[in-house]
Amino acid sequence: MTEPTHDETHGGSLGSRLNWLRAAVLGANDGIVSTAGLVVGVAGATSDRSTLLTAGLAGLLAGSMSMAAGEYVSVSTQRDSEMAALAVERRELREQPEAELEELTGLLEARGLTRAVAHDAAVQLTQRDALRAHARVELGIDPDDLTNPWHAAWASFLAFTAGALLPLLAIVLPPSDWRLPVTVVSVLLALACTGWSSARLGAAAPARAVVRNVSGGAVAMTVTYGAGALLGAAGV
Repeated sequence: MTEPTHDETHGGSLGSRLNWLRAAVLGANDGIVSTAGLVVGVAGATSDRSTLLTAGLAGLLAGSMSMAAGEYVSVSTQRDSEMAALAVERRELREQPEAELEELTGLLEARGLTRAVAHDAAVQLTQRDALRAHARVELGIDPDDLTNPWHAAWASFLAFTAGALLPLLAIVLPPSDWRLPVTVVSVLLALACTGWSSARLGAAAPARAVVRNVSGGAVAMTVTYGAGALLGAAGV
């Protein structure tokens, strides 16, 4: 008989990968819903292929750039905060090492260690790398793996673009009579997939997430198509 293996991944890398995957799924979902709403709304007013393509491309580019810029600004702010917190911790370690050692001991003790074991662990961690020990235990920051705003921006840009391409292609490639039904069906199927994926990544029940996602997309397309049809009928 072979011994059972234990291959569960531990550590911050798993959580980081799950966060990136979740962000990618949500970015793709945003691209699907926003672009689908846009092109379906325009389709309510006109069936001209070039108009639909122009509107879809404009929505794709505007949305992907907006997502990338917003993610870059957000993650840059987070990184600046992390760097500032590390700078404060570095100064405190230099100016009052004994107080910082006592603080680390207290933090480890609060996690369930006895006072003696917490003190010994704090001493060993401080001797090995005091800044890294305080960053991880006190601040919850890995100084070797700070958030990268460029990675976040590119991930959001690509995820949104990938999601937006589906409704864009679905509205311009089929014949005129099939554009709307093909777009609606493909978008709802894609939203079911992203809802299921986001739920699984969050360890939640997928059925509710799928229904919520599909319902939201259906409402968005219904509203925008109705608005486009009214504007088209009014000759706007």
